[in-house]
Amino acid sequence: MTATLAEAPASEAAPPVARPVPVGRVLRFELVKQFSAWRVRLLILLCWLGPAVLVFAIDQQSTLPSDTLFGRWMHATGWAGPLVALGFAGTWALPLLTSVVAGDVFASEDRLGTWRHLIIAIRSHRRIFLAKAVASLTVILLLVTGLAVSSIVGGLLAKGNNPLIGLDGHTLSGGDAAGKVVLAWVCVLAPTLALVAIGLLGSIALGRSPMGLLLPMLVALGMQLAQMLPLPVAVRLALPGYAFISWNGLFTDPQQLRPLLIGIVVALVWAVAATVLAYLLFLRRDFTNLTNDGAGRRVVSLGVLPLVGLLAVTTGVVAATSGAGGSGIAQDKVQQSVATAFAHLYRLQEAQMHRPPVTEAQLQAAASCLKTEGHGAQEGAGNDWRCTVTWHVPGVTLTGTSYYQLDVTANGRYIADGDGPQEVNGYFLIATPGGDVPNPLWQFDGNVDLLPTH
Repeated sequence: MTATLAEAPASEAAPPVARPVPVGRVLRFELVKQFSAWRVRLLILLCWLGPAVLVFAIDQQSTLPSDTLFGRWMHATGWAGPLVALGFAGTWALPLLTSVVAGDVFASEDRLGTWRHLIIAIRSHRRIFLAKAVASLTVILLLVTGLAVSSIVGGLLAKGNNPLIGLDGHTLSGGDAAGKVVLAWVCVLAPTLALVAIGLLGSIALGRSPMGLLLPMLVALGMQLAQMLPLPVAVRLALPGYAFISWNGLFTDPQQLRPLLIGIVVALVWAVAATVLAYLLFLRRDFTNLTNDGAGRRVVSLGVLPLVGLLAVTTGVVAATSGAGGSGIAQDKVQQSVATAFAHLYRLQEAQMHRPPVTEAQLQAAASCLKTEGHGAQEGAGNDWRCTVTWHVPGVTLTGTSYYQLDVTANGRYIADGDGPQEVNGYFLIATPGGDVPNPLWQFDGNVDLLPTH
């Protein structure tokens, strides 16, 4: 028998074992599927054209979105428009894009019932996961790039490369503003990656359920609501979406980089953790059972609980390494921020009104701020802050005094509203070469660094 088998012709030998399809071919296949979908094509069109049209249209209006960060400067410079668009994108657009793309990349196979065909054709769970993850990430990066480029082009076409006023009132040249605007858009890629990973996790864990598609939006909405609550600073910075807010620190002098860097690192840790969890769930998925389109109880054990634990760990690490405590909004920080912004904007007002130049050192601006008229703790968010600003003008013996009402949000951003005297911080228009502009001391935005500054 042994000799007979040994002498069998080569044509009767066992067929070669089938090998998995190369990753490159699988990735090309997934990219073709992504870009052939009508919703993805529509999103690409909207992201590459919509922001430019919207920013240009807003710039042509007589009223501006002054309650939006940098919105009050859209008539002054083209660099304000992309920052307004960035604020909107971090709140609504980017979570929506990640839901539509990453939240559906695996679930679409469940709806179509094509998992068994895909597994048989490619013969590798790992390569399928890698190709789908990379394809969805490629689409997301293309969409984010479109949002950034389109909003920048729209702003520059509307108002040009003019200087931008920062969050503390200092003036950024056109070139400096350009670099920081681009860097701000790059920084929000980190929380976007975290939402992409959460979208992959939801798409695998929840199958054809609509909740998988909505998961990134729901998570982003939850983080936005959390940022509005009076949470401790450590918890606030440990949320993966904090970098959608902390890019504001790029536009102060000195820059508030520590909250931004912490937000980026936390977001990247969440992106890696959620991707690993999604991968483990995918490997444990039973594709032989056509009625099983999700991971069942593994959603809790390999999805929810690890992320809850990650939030607890990152909160502890942030608290231990940053020294953050309480709300982070202290009286001395508010006073310093208001005084600095007033001094910078006073110089701008003097230049616009063609008065002799004055320096911050000559002004010696100082602010005294009270919350709830001095009753209770002098810290925390609220619209009950009132500041008295004093300054000195060279050659004048009297001390100038002006008043501001402040609305401070829980994440440290505030709007200062001038409350007299009228000739200093009241509402009036100033004639400039670029047209009539509101008095810069009337209302201005500011940002309080939530972390200890010493």
